[in-house]
Amino acid sequence: MRQADTPRVTVVVPAYNEDEHIVPVLDRLFESVHLQCEVLVVVDSEDDTTIPVVTEYALKEPRIRCVINTYGSGPANAIRFGIDAAAAPVAVVTMADGCDDPRQIDDLARLVDRGVAVAAASRYMPGGQQVGGPILKGLMSKSAGRSLKLLAHIGTRDATNSFKAYSTDFVRKVGIDSRDGFELGIELTAKAKRLRMPVAEIPTIWLDRQAGMSNFKVAKWIPGYLRWYRFAFGRRLSAEQIRAYGQKMGRDRDR
Repeated sequence: MRQADTPRVTVVVPAYNEDEHIVPVLDRLFESVHLQCEVLVVVDSEDDTTIPVVTEYALKEPRIRCVINTYGSGPANAIRFGIDAAAAPVAVVTMADGCDDPRQIDDLARLVDRGVAVAAASRYMPGGQQVGGPILKGLMSKSAGRSLKLLAHIGTRDATNSFKAYSTDFVRKVGIDSRDGFELGIELTAKAKRLRMPVAEIPTIWLDRQAGMSNFKVAKWIPGYLRWYRFAFGRRLSAEQIRAYGQKMGRDRDR
């Protein structure tokens, strides 16, 4: 890719059998993003119903492509694959269900341009809001986010939200160790904290999905969230030490 064609931001959209539900989400995304971008819709298999819809959409919008994740099933692996495939220095992760506000992608990316490792769209700071969704999930997320901000000084009140922008250089230095759910958001925020790299936030309004079914599995993914919640507390570590911790965690998980 020529330097003039290199996007400023890669938008990573993990998707699972979204079918036609993804079309209005993509419409809003391309109406909202003004920075030079590429959009990677990441699916787990060749028979995912999202593929033909995105393939047809790409006929009118060349900045989008659908890629098949080869790292393993699940949202964490899809996001990990998408960030690894990103051509831009900034990767923004947003969901295929329309819950996130795509108008904020440019602002999140510009914060990373200015030097932060992680820029979070925060539901729990002044001006932010969560509309709908399971009550228990919301309470757990809000409690985790606010306590991490207060006690660990993590830089955002919403560490658990997946709608974030990342420096791809930072991600490739520390690696991604999540393999199951959406705990990747808190993982990379915690790693930035331990590396003493800046984290910033802007308010967002999150709306529960209006079509299709959520694939969020609270009970299955809680242990991963707790693991990275604990990791956010502690002394400064180097990128090599953080990678070593992740490798040890991976060995423990595979036993």
